[in-house]
Amino acid sequence: MDEILPFGGPPYYLYFGLLIFARGMDFLSTWIATPNLILEANPLARKLGWKGGLAVNAVLCAAFARWPLPAIVIITTSLLVAARNFQSAWLMRSLGESEYRFWMAARLSETHLGLYLFCLLTQTTLIAGVGAGLVLFSPASLVPVAIGFGIITYAVAVTFYTLLSLWRIRRSPG
Repeated sequence: MDEILPFGGPPYYLYFGLLIFARGMDFLSTWIATPNLILEANPLARKLGWKGGLAVNAVLCAAFARWPLPAIVIITTSLLVAARNFQSAWLMRSLGESEYRFWMAARLSETHLGLYLFCLLTQTTLIAGVGAGLVLFSPASLVPVAIGFGIITYAVAVTFYTLLSLWRIRRSPG
């Protein structure tokens, strides 16, 4: 499972194409949801901006296309993140980035923090459980194990960045 592919062969180009597609879907869904990156939860992505993010991701895709296990983890995680973004992107775009942020902050202030955290952690634990099932019951099979790790990585990322966003909203005035 720790195989490194030679640069430029057909398997390399397959992983590279899949990485470009998956990262591209993440970028597209983010752009639709938050074209000015106001709602972007990842502070590094906000700092890099669109051009910097594209450059860094192109380099990372080229590098990770040589290593199938992390390539599939990244592909899986990116596609799940994109799907999550597309779920609410229409609302973010229709309300506007700042207005959506204020609307979400108002909803969070009207909700018991314990209930919100329970729902978030239960959601992400259930998702991670699906990934763990793939990892545990697909030993020595690269694709299902890597997809399982990708699902677990997605659940961890959703938990981390949602909590980071919650913390930012709760500490900001008004």
